[in-house]
Amino acid sequence: MSEFPVTCERDGAVATIVLHRPQAANALNRELRAALASVLRDVAADRSIGVVILTGAGQSFCAGADLRDPAPNDVEALILEEYRPIFATITDMPQPVIAAVGGVAAGIGLSLALVCDLLVMADDAALLSPFSQIGLAPDGGASWLLVRQLGYRRAYQLAIEAERIDARRALEWGLANRIEPAASMLTATRRWASELADRSPIALAGSKNAMRFAASAGYFDTYAHEARLQAQCAAGADFREGVRAFIEKRKPTFQRG
Repeated sequence: MSEFPVTCERDGAVATIVLHRPQAANALNRELRAALASVLRDVAADRSIGVVILTGAGQSFCAGADLRDPAPNDVEALILEEYRPIFATITDMPQPVIAAVGGVAAGIGLSLALVCDLLVMADDAALLSPFSQIGLAPDGGASWLLVRQLGYRRAYQLAIEAERIDARRALEWGLANRIEPAASMLTATRRWASELADRSPIALAGSKNAMRFAASAGYFDTYAHEARLQAQCAAGADFREGVRAFIEKRKPTFQRG
């Protein structure tokens, strides 16, 4: 067992970040939060990495905040100063981040899975917002994410009833992209990530930027933002290579790093 709360494994252009507190269902304590923020920053800055996978060691993705930790003196500061940098790095990094969820993603672990760009679930995995059971409201941006993905009424019901959302329903509701057998979920996710990593890095980054912007902007603001991004993409070598490959009927070779 690793002594580090977060590990990062590299296979070609794919980096797999692993929350590594399996004995605590990868619940987030101070050490794990700090390590995850640091690893994410390093990966985001490495342009040789094309796609990032975020997963958990052992039987679960992440059981949420570690309730065995001493209660913080300032909960608001904890959420803004220790958690927010993790979420901001995921949303702002140019690489797509795929959450590979086995077991359960609960509480702020649910928020962590949903804030990723793509989500793969094991067929026996579940999502859970259990805040109401301990007298809390959702955090980690869960309210924003769930309302936009599910609509207000379904999101509110999910939050207050703390209902387990199994993989099948998560896929039906648009919370997950794919379901894979539990035994091969991570292998399948790595295969998908490798396929995505072969695509144009500037196109992956530009599409992520555009979609993130569109989630909270108006139509014509998004239209103008897309135009700026498209101009940047069109001026790049990947566009020229993509056009040549299309004309020559071959697979394009895009630049990285």
